[in-house]
Amino acid sequence: MSFTFKKEERLCSKKRINELFAINNSFFLYPYKFVWSTANSNKNYPMQIAISVSKKRYKKAVDRNLIKRRIREVYRLNKHISYKSLNERNTQISAMLIYVGKEIYDSSFLEKKMKKLLEKI
Repeated sequence: MSFTFKKEERLCSKKRINELFAINNSFFLYPYKFVWSTANSNKNYPMQIAISVSKKRYKKAVDRNLIKRRIREVYRLNKHISYKSLNERNTQISAMLIYVGKEIYDSSFLEKKMKKLLEKI
């Protein structure tokens, strides 16, 4: 298992992102909201994910980018948790990870919550 976050693992398609919100499968695990749907996508990667931080809550782009960088790093290091179970079930997921926290947390807190979230998948 490589600890990379390649272009094929990122959800970029506006059409697929709109479908995610139309289907509305989601759950909260503070400070994240996880919106997902099953998808027929790239066979090499069982999950495609997009990360979002609210512009309404965090006005400065510097803050939004800091949060997204931390989340991407935490996801990159812990994605193998969900990949293992998704590969066993032969399931593919498209997902959007939305940060809903009220403050900027450090990486250790985000990592602890990310592990719980990925185990829940």
